[in-house]
Formats: sequence, C-alpha cells, structure tokens
Amino acid sequence: MNPQIQSLTDTIRETSFALHTYLRNGLLEKVYESGLANRLRKQGLSVIQQHPINVYDEDGSILGEYYADLFVENEIIVELKAVKTLADEHTAQVLAYLRATNTQHGILINFGSPKPQIKKYVL
Repeated sequence: MNPQIQSLTDTIRETSFALHTYLRNGLLEKVYESGLANRLRKQGLSVIQQHPINVYDEDGSILGEYYADLFVENEIIVELKAVKTLADEHTAQVLAYLRATNTQHGILINFGSPKPQIKKYVL
C-alpha cells in the first residue's frame, strides 16, 4: 500500500480510538461524524462532511450521487456507524460505495459498540 495512504489510515484509526475513548458509545452517528472531522482538521487534514460523490455506470455515465460521511484528503471514504455491532450489510455498503465512485480506499468505523470497530477496505 502507498505509504501516504497507510499513514493517513493510521491517523484516522488513532483519532477514532481517541474520540471513542473520550465520548464512548451511545451517541448519534452525527456527533461522531462532527467529532472525527473536527479532530482530523485540527491535524491539518482536508475533511469534507457529507461530501457528494458521483456514482458511475460501467460506461462512465453518472447515475447519481452518494454522500460520504467523511471524505478525507480526497482519497479515503470514511463511513461511520453508531450501532451495536457491524453487520455484513455495512461492509457491502462500503464496498459498493468504493466500486460505484471509483475510489480505492475506504474505512468503516462503528462508534456504537463498547470498543470501537474499525475496518479498512481497498479495491
């Protein structure tokens, strides 16, 4: 993996753990989204919340838009959840977003469990 992407992934993971340690579980997803965006921006990263990303058909036609919870450094889609535990459909959702938007890297983070769940995906 690209060392820059690996470093960015590590930063997102570490920042997520720190946010979860502070806020713990039990809040709405939007609170964690704002908290993570705030903390990543303080580290000098470009973070866009609810960023519209085009969804493409195989011939390149635009089919619609998907709104990424966070789009970090124009490289990584970060999908956030605040649920008891991650399920297969959450993984399927992130992989579908990556395929449909031609984005290579995604991170799925669940703040809703007692311990944060963080998974990295690469197409």
